[in-house]
Amino acid sequence: MTIADIKKNIEAKMDQSIASFSNSLTKIRTGRPSPALLDTVQVDYYGSMVPISQVANVSLLDARTLSVQPWEKPMGAKIEKAIRDSDLGLNPSSMGELIRVPMPPMSEERRKELTKVVRTEGENAKIAVRNLRRDANESVKKLVKDKLASEDDQKRAEADIQKFTDAHIADIDKLIASKEQEIMAV
Repeated sequence: MTIADIKKNIEAKMDQSIASFSNSLTKIRTGRPSPALLDTVQVDYYGSMVPISQVANVSLLDARTLSVQPWEKPMGAKIEKAIRDSDLGLNPSSMGELIRVPMPPMSEERRKELTKVVRTEGENAKIAVRNLRRDANESVKKLVKDKLASEDDQKRAEADIQKFTDAHIADIDKLIASKEQEIMAV
């Protein structure tokens, strides 16, 4: 493995960390509903637990309501129970085959709790990026130790890796700020 390979590999892994963090942000509820909100809810489908999106169509009904349309009639009650039992604090109601999931308005206290959750998730993403930086620097040091690269190459590589790290942490900070602003908007 060369220094160029290490840099390419580390940048790809840092991009994956940011994508994972961004994906986890979509599951944190804001003032308006999003069908992605129910992605974490699992339903018992003939003995195996699957996400709601695999047994029903989840969409926005209006500005404050999600609709869940099961593909099979008997799944309606199971989906309704799974949403009610989830930690999202939602109370679905069944209207024939359609399940309506109204979004209760968020209190100021709940908004502040959610911003703390966003910051915690962001800090975890930053830690992941920093761990990747550490691993890459150790790989470069190993190349130098094995006489496959010079110390000058090591210094340049570590500077480049630090630039990748700084850029990715700045991206995480932007995502955190944007999500906090979205949560606090009434």
